[in-house]
Amino acid sequence: MNLERTQPPHPVEHLPAAPAELTVTSEDFVEGGQLPQSAGFGFGNVSPQLSWSGAPEGTRSFLLVCHDPDAPCIGGFTHWAVVGIPASTTSLAQGAGMHGASVGAGALTLANDYGTHDYGGAAPPQGDHAHRYVFTVWALDTDSTGLDAGASVAKAQFTTLGNVLARGSLTGTYQL
Repeated sequence: MNLERTQPPHPVEHLPAAPAELTVTSEDFVEGGQLPQSAGFGFGNVSPQLSWSGAPEGTRSFLLVCHDPDAPCIGGFTHWAVVGIPASTTSLAQGAGMHGASVGAGALTLANDYGTHDYGGAAPPQGDHAHRYVFTVWALDTDSTGLDAGASVAKAQFTTLGNVLARGSLTGTYQL
């Protein structure tokens, strides 16, 4: 029996070229540094201040995701996701992720893995090693994703894959 495959079972679309690099910074923590205690679950759930620069010409909106790849569940844990942040927005104030806060006209906060539409604070298990919280911003060439508040973060990332012009991340840590 010959099990060798000469072509994939389905046509594979080519992914877009590697995006340009955005610079993501925060007034509340530095790359690899500790998130403020207020960013923790039960300590305020206050999203840190974030800024980004270097968006290329043609940027129409941004996608922001905060993800903990060290969470003790398959695929990690998403703490915050916002799609459709206007291209004119290049920073978010501390607390912008709180329920009811605005991150710009037309922006849509998706459900995080807590099931809420806001920033869900860092929550590594008590006594566990420091977890990484990766804040990634994508510059998109569209402001119309067709997504609604019920869309998953994975769907938002997949839907916008072909629209990414630039991407950048900032990683903070948190430990109880």
